[in-house]
Amino acid sequence: MTVADALLLALGAIAVGSGALVVTSSHLVRAGLYLVVSLGAMAGLYLVLGAEMVAWVQVLVYVGAVVVLLLFAVMLTRAPIGPSQDLDRPAWPAVLLGGGIGLGLAVLFADAFRWSVYAGPVPGNAERMGAELFGAWVLPFEVLSILLLSALVGAIILSRPDIGAREAQEGDA
Repeated sequence: MTVADALLLALGAIAVGSGALVVTSSHLVRAGLYLVVSLGAMAGLYLVLGAEMVAWVQVLVYVGAVVVLLLFAVMLTRAPIGPSQDLDRPAWPAVLLGGGIGLGLAVLFADAFRWSVYAGPVPGNAERMGAELFGAWVLPFEVLSILLLSALVGAIILSRPDIGAREAQEGDA
């Protein structure tokens, strides 16, 4: 077993363990922090596999943006921050369903690839990926940024009940 194999096993165990804690935690903020650990372990897996660009995109986009957006949504909507009794549901249906889906996917992949070895693609670099992203994919990239900005503005407006109250008072006067 090489060092890379040991790192892959350790980071995979951290990612799976913290992912399980995300879905089993009754404390919403702790679930968000477990999500940070899980996504960070995934970035570590990408680094071990030699995909540095994907690892840093994982850190910037998912750990840096999505989790922060999740935590801001919790704070702005005044959701209960402590443990919630609404999240206490029986776990056996989820375990049964998740195990069945996982087993089905494993059988599907084993049957689809039939343990064949395929040649890998030509390795790329950050320059080629940036040229592709900001060349052919610049319009979807900008549309996505506008969509995320409008969702953030909408969340702020929905979380502020005093904005609608001011408009109603001005209309009465």
